[in-house]
Amino acid sequence: MLELIFLGTSASAPSAERGLSSALVLHQDKRFMIDCGEGTQRQILISGLGFRRLDTILLTHGHLDHILGLGGLLSTMGRWEMIDHVRIYGGAWPLQRVRGLLNVVFGPGALPLHVDLVEIEPGPLFDFGHVQVSVFPVIHRGEGCYGFLFEEPGRRPFLPERADALGVPPGPERRQLVEGKSITLPSGRVVHPDEVLGEYRPGIRLAFVGDAAETRTLIPYCSGVDALVIEATYLEEEANLARAFGHLTAAQAARLARDAGVKHLILTHISRRYTGAQVEAEAKAIFPNTFVANDFDRFEIRRDGLRRSNIVNEHRR
Repeated sequence: MLELIFLGTSASAPSAERGLSSALVLHQDKRFMIDCGEGTQRQILISGLGFRRLDTILLTHGHLDHILGLGGLLSTMGRWEMIDHVRIYGGAWPLQRVRGLLNVVFGPGALPLHVDLVEIEPGPLFDFGHVQVSVFPVIHRGEGCYGFLFEEPGRRPFLPERADALGVPPGPERRQLVEGKSITLPSGRVVHPDEVLGEYRPGIRLAFVGDAAETRTLIPYCSGVDALVIEATYLEEEANLARAFGHLTAAQAARLARDAGVKHLILTHISRRYTGAQVEAEAKAIFPNTFVANDFDRFEIRRDGLRRSNIVNEHRR
């Protein structure tokens, strides 16, 4: 399972209901923050998630509504949260802007913690065994715009009923079979992995795109994913403005999801000029399995589907 939590879902400027762009992707003990708009640290406090293990930040691009919260967040982390090392990954131009921002906020060489600015390019970024992260190019305004693909490794499930029938005892023998190793039972019988493993199941896959000016080049990277997160800043009635500012309409995002064969579409970066219901209606007419994210929405991306909840509402109950 991959877990996705939205901290901010507004486009360009915050609204009364939506903060600026930021999200967390969680898998087992790993946390990845994607973008850090103004006010993100307050959203973390409201959410109750806390700052623990929040040491990896991925930037989709370098526009201010996606990076301006870094100064406050890093200040809080360094002075109050006992986090001493943060790595920020992004394209060359976004990192140049982040470096300038941090110099203004803290002064040159005066950061309250150790910050690595790590330039990325398309291709593999992390492999933690239980989850891999790769980078793909996105066309927007400016250089160094990227999306991120999160993938669980595929596996063949262990079938305990077959192991029982073959007399394989619980314990290390079963672990060896899961690891692809044959074992020999006390009776002398050799049991091979194929005898106790089911059909191959691909891992869960999540594609996360920030702002984008077009969708054609994204299809190969989003093809068949379990969930696609992408902006929907405009409605089709203002497609001319979307083109002028390098953004997408909800209909464009929905057509991408349809053409790429994704399972679920999650829209974010919602303009204050529209309601979430308007954006959802336009997209659902093309791709029915569409959700418009709200601040503090949690999506659990599972093999058997998508589960949605809101972490603040849950806390208040």
